Amino acid sequence: MKVEIRSDGTAQISGYVNVVDRESRVLHDVSGQFVEVIEAGTFRRALERAEKVGLMFNHRRNIDTADHRADLAEDNIGLRANVVVSDVEVIQRAKENKLTGWSFGFYLGADKWDTRADGMRRRTITDLELIEVSILDVTPAYIATSIEMRGEDAVLRECRDVGDIVEIVDNSPKHEPPAPDLSKQEQLKRKFDFYLMCN
Repeated sequence: MKVEIRSDGTAQISGYVNVVDRESRVLHDVSGQFVEVIEAGTFRRALERAEKVGLMFNHRRNIDTADHRADLAEDNIGLRANVVVSDVEVIQRAKENKLTGWSFGFYLGADKWDTRADGMRRRTITDLELIEVSILDVTPAYIATSIEMRGEDAVLRECRDVGDIVEIVDNSPKHEPPAPDLSKQEQLKRKFDFYLMCN
């Protein structure tokens, strides 16, 4: 991430949100360990389809840019972002050298799984809907995952930090499973909402 504080009080922030065709470090899900790769071209196709990709701070609130747009493109390295922000908090964190990188939030479109020679599961994301990119001043300790409703379907939204240097850690206290009369959709929603509250 490169940050330039400008004389007009804005900050230009640029860098790679994610590098394509590179394996992440070891991640964890309910089935065990895996590594993840985002296939080249995935971000380009997502950007071609997207009407707007939001810009956020730590996935928690929207950030206005000076020209009301985020310049996003996939090149031969990965998804690159270049924005000029006037957000007071973000600029102050930049001046304090507290910004730590980029992240992005997405809905999964398609993926495929295989197993490496060493037995490690590998997930390759081949299609996604890019919802937002975030400027961070925190170091994520986990992959933020939530269930969001679109129409009648529950959709899994995932967030990744730059380089996917994150792990899912289930440090939630052991508790009784949801009552059996809850729908499967509601059980999933409660489960992932609980992960978010505990991390």
